[in-house]
Amino acid sequence: MAFVEIVVLAVALAMDAMAVAGARGLAAERIRAREALLVAAFFGGAQAAMPALGWLAGASLSSWIGGWGHWLTFVVLTGLGIKMIHEAVTASDDPEAPRDASRPFGWKALAALAVATSIDALGAGITLAVRGANVVVACATIGAVTAALSFAGVYVGHRFGARVGKRLDVLGGVVLVALGVKALVERFLGG
Repeated sequence: MAFVEIVVLAVALAMDAMAVAGARGLAAERIRAREALLVAAFFGGAQAAMPALGWLAGASLSSWIGGWGHWLTFVVLTGLGIKMIHEAVTASDDPEAPRDASRPFGWKALAALAVATSIDALGAGITLAVRGANVVVACATIGAVTAALSFAGVYVGHRFGARVGKRLDVLGGVVLVALGVKALVERFLGG
């Protein structure tokens, strides 16, 4: 898996974390850099750890997967992308929905949100193993991209509101579907 593909995957996986970070920013009366850094650390850390776990699972199964790796990549990434798009489209349009937390930057809430937004990265980690990606580079890239976009998301959400979040999730889902289709096309074109 080329580094460019890893970066594109990282950006796509980070979209839901960025949208949730934006909701945290929307819920806060004011934003301090410390709080945005806390969100970035939680979300980036979870997003880096989950693909490593998925990679371990994929590496242990890679001998069984054999020539089906492109198909597995297609199914996992396309499935995750469709799931992200579906969740974004069916999410509540209530502008007050993100304001339900009394402490938008509480450690427990951030930990739960970080795990919830990184579940997709667990599945993507399996494809990293199947595609022979360098797991250290991939996980570091995914974590760094998510941290940076989550940091920015806190400020974007605070400034522009919840409307941005759905669009980011849809974009992330479309990119994941495109990566899945690309893997299948490579299979048929011998790439």
